[in-house]
Amino acid sequence: MARVSPLVLLPLALFLGITSVFLWGMTRDDPDSLPSALIGRKAPSVGTTTLAGKTQLTDEMLRQPGIKLVNFWASWCPPCRAEHPTLTDLSGEIPVYGVDLKDPEGSASAFLAEHGDPFHALATDPRGRIAIDWGVTAPPETFIIDGEGTILYRFVGPLIREDYTNRFLPELEKARASQ
Repeated sequence: MARVSPLVLLPLALFLGITSVFLWGMTRDDPDSLPSALIGRKAPSVGTTTLAGKTQLTDEMLRQPGIKLVNFWASWCPPCRAEHPTLTDLSGEIPVYGVDLKDPEGSASAFLAEHGDPFHALATDPRGRIAIDWGVTAPPETFIIDGEGTILYRFVGPLIREDYTNRFLPELEKARASQ
């Protein structure tokens, strides 16, 4: 009887391993979601700077009663511009706080003057340090925060179209129902 070298089985084992990883990835609950280590934890600091003439966002504001949103945005960010009308609508029913990320002050102020300011209070993050603490990968990102300052949900991307109605709004309603 001829002996089979174990090296002959190596391609088959690699194929089965890679196939298993792909199948696992395709059957996850939401393969597009980016998990956040901050879910269920207190919101990190929002810094101490804002745009001229704007209300400074403070850590204490994030711990006030009620559901609120924290949105990381920038005037140079096309998806942020696309979601701006949605934030404006939301700000009529829930506090929306903004963190302006790596944006020249003049550009950010001009953008808000031209398109309207949906933010109840604002912080600036000129060097991106606050975004790192929050785990922000790129703007826009929006966090749902509860009345104790705990992060309930992280939404990556613009709050527009089906993503907004099918992914973000159900989480917002769930957060509101829990208060």
